[in-house]
Amino acid sequence: MSDDGGPRKWYTNLVFTGLVEDIGTVARADRRSDALVLVVRPAAMDVGSLELGESICHDGVCLTVTEAGGGTYTVLAGAETLARTTLGRVRAGTRLNLERALAAGARLGGHLVAGHVDGTAALAARVDRGANLVLTFRCAPALLRYVVEKGSIAVDGVSLTVNRVDETGFDVAIIPHTAAHTTLGARRPGDPVNLEVDVIGKYVEKLLGGYAPRPKDV
Repeated sequence: MSDDGGPRKWYTNLVFTGLVEDIGTVARADRRSDALVLVVRPAAMDVGSLELGESICHDGVCLTVTEAGGGTYTVLAGAETLARTTLGRVRAGTRLNLERALAAGARLGGHLVAGHVDGTAALAARVDRGANLVLTFRCAPALLRYVVEKGSIAVDGVSLTVNRVDETGFDVAIIPHTAAHTTLGARRPGDPVNLEVDVIGKYVEKLLGGYAPRPKDV
C-alpha cells in the first residue's frame, strides 16, 4: 500500500534497461543557481500515471519527477549532472530519450542501466548501410577502457551492442526502428552524447584494485 492507502507500484530502484519508451520535448529550461529545472512534454507517455519522486531516464540521465500535470512533468538537474553530461546544453525544444524505471517482474530487454552517466563522447562518423546505421564515437581513454567488443553500452540512454573498439573509440550499429524511435537517428558528426559503460566491469575492476578516477570528457 502507498502512504495514502492506495496501491503502490513497485519499481526496481533506479534500474533501467536502455529500451527507450518515448521521446520528450523540453518545454522550458530554467537556470536556478548551479542547477537546471526542466519541464518535459512526452510525446506518448501518460503523465497522469507519474508519481512524484519516481525516476525517469533522460538521454541516459536518471532524474526525479518533482511535479506532473497538464501533459508535462518537471525534473531538476544539479551541478554534478550538468558537469558530467550533455544536459547542460539542453534548451527549450531539445528532444530527449525517455525511459521510466524498470517495474519489478518486468522483462529486462536491454541491459542493466543505472542512469548514472560516466562521461560524454562525440559522434565521429555515421554510415548508412540501409539495414542499419553504423555510428562511430570518440571518447577518452579512461572511459574507453570499459568498452568491450560485443559488450553492452548505453548511448544517450539507448542500450546498444559494441561492434568494434580501437584506441580512440568504438562503433555501434542501430536498426531503422531504433533510428526512428530514439534521438540517435538525428545525431550528426560532432554531436556530444552521454555514455554509461557496463557497471559490472567497474565493480570487477574495483574489486581487483584497479578502479580509475573519473574520466575526462571529450
